[in-house]
Amino acid sequence: MRCVFAGTPSVAATSLAALLDSRHEVVAVLTRPDAPAGRGREVAASPVATLAREQGIEVLQPTTLRDPQVLGRLTAIAPDVAPIVAYGLLVPRDALSIPTHGWVNLHFSVLPDWRGAAPVQHAIWRGDDVTGATTFALDEGMDTGPVFGTLTEPIAATDTAGDVLGRLAEAGSGLLLATLDAIESGAARPVPQTGDATLAPKISVDDARVRWTDPAAAIDRQVRACTPEPGAWTTAGQTRLGIGPVRPASDEPPLAPGALRVGKRDVLVGTATTPVRLGQVRPAGKREMPAADWARGVRLTDADVLT
Repeated sequence: MRCVFAGTPSVAATSLAALLDSRHEVVAVLTRPDAPAGRGREVAASPVATLAREQGIEVLQPTTLRDPQVLGRLTAIAPDVAPIVAYGLLVPRDALSIPTHGWVNLHFSVLPDWRGAAPVQHAIWRGDDVTGATTFALDEGMDTGPVFGTLTEPIAATDTAGDVLGRLAEAGSGLLLATLDAIESGAARPVPQTGDATLAPKISVDDARVRWTDPAAAIDRQVRACTPEPGAWTTAGQTRLGIGPVRPASDEPPLAPGALRVGKRDVLVGTATTPVRLGQVRPAGKREMPAADWARGVRLTDADVLT
């Protein structure tokens, strides 16, 4: 089938790469406009745009799909179907009707659980043992369309959102291709979603600030959910400190929330329950480093606290 692929980040590029290796034809790509990225905040193309240009595929980067010129171009392309993965823009009614077989969304949860922009992050933060991916027919609602297929993926006790998304991107690309094959053959039978929905809004930088008055288990889940984006953080004095995954230290004596116990090889921080052991940290404007190295460099003592 002739496809217009819509997606932006690296997890979407994984599906685009699989689609390019399939029998389906990618005739154009929709992706977000170039934007500042990385520590240097230099303007860069999205992973999807980069891959598409390497393959000589037309790249469309509108700021809205309501633009009549964009709608006109999509109509002229006349796609059979539009696979969409983590695109980041609303697809309005006028655009939904353009592909013959509609838009097929790959979403990284088992719908109707975790509808929204950050499903994997919220699944980890809640403490779910299992998540997954769903292909469904896009409609005007937020992840509300009928479902073509699903898969499941366990969440390990040490998994970050990046770990789980990486695995789901690979497995989900296979699910997406299987769905497109079924649509092409006429075998696809999407079914309405059933059950109670939960919502997964985007996690903001403010949301990612660690609250040391929370229990250790909750802080562990929060930090893993916010890794790598937007990145968990706290403050040491007046300086912001990025926090990588921590480990609950249930065998250690308790500490007051935010209080530090600085050793030669590790740094413990107090919570509402047992302390946690810091792993990698990122001081403002510096590279990531082991917490013990950071503590030595700034001469932390047990009298210091994180807030």
